[in-house]
Amino acid sequence: MLEVCLAGCGGMLPTPERWLTCLWVEHDGEAVLIDCGEGTQVALREAGLHPTRLGTILLTHFHADHVAGLPGLLLTLGNNGRREPVTVYGPQGVRELLSHLLAIAPGLAFELRCGELPAGEGAAFSAGGLTVQSLPLDHRTACLGYALELRRKPVFLPEKAEALLVPKALYRELHAGNEVTFDGRTVRPEEVLGAERPPLKVVYCTDTRPAPPIAQFARGADLLILEAMYADDAMREKAHEKGHMLAGDAARIALEAGAMELWTTHYSPAFTEPEEAQRRARETFPNAWAGFDGKRTVIRGAEKR
Repeated sequence: MLEVCLAGCGGMLPTPERWLTCLWVEHDGEAVLIDCGEGTQVALREAGLHPTRLGTILLTHFHADHVAGLPGLLLTLGNNGRREPVTVYGPQGVRELLSHLLAIAPGLAFELRCGELPAGEGAAFSAGGLTVQSLPLDHRTACLGYALELRRKPVFLPEKAEALLVPKALYRELHAGNEVTFDGRTVRPEEVLGAERPPLKVVYCTDTRPAPPIAQFARGADLLILEAMYADDAMREKAHEKGHMLAGDAARIALEAGAMELWTTHYSPAFTEPEEAQRRARETFPNAWAGFDGKRTVIRGAEKR
């Protein structure tokens, strides 16, 4: 399963009402964080998240509201007992960015690793037990969206194992994809496993204009999280000019992607009623929800079996 928490949902600057947008995805006790604006370590604490579980940070781009919280968060991790390496991924230039930010966070208690991703094409890698893919977005600077997938084992069919007289002590090996031998016989995994199951999938894209590739990138997402800088269609030209999109844009992408659920995030400080984003989005995509600080869910994927 995937535990997901939108610890912050604001854009541009933190306000008394909301922290800057950042997403926490946890699997089996290991977490991935997307974006880290000013005050993120406080947002995580208020959401009840455990900083020592954080092993990977994904940066969408290098605007301050997405990266300025890194020094404080990294110091917080060490002060809370993190000793295992932490890896920061982002567009090309992330290594140089970190070298500057760490000038005010020297002597970290753990090894800090860096992964630069191509800005003009997607990349795929593993992090926190998940498969991560990136997508170049349409912003005013190099910006990446991320899809996090949890690959799942096929369903184990105990009735088939029983018919083959497999000892229960060997079930785990078969479910892991390994053949087993007992009483002079060999049983292969495919003899006791069902069909492949689709992965659990969370997609997060901000900041961006409503670029066509996003829908394909988010195809079949269990949870799609997209920015909604504003809800009012009268703000469309202003939003698109600045490299952002509206709640209606997000809803159309969710519909085209066949996503199961949509959360909106990255609201303008001037946008004081996120519920309006939910109302506008639901005109096109009924299962749309306004994100708020600390909004969380657990994705188990039972409906996809």
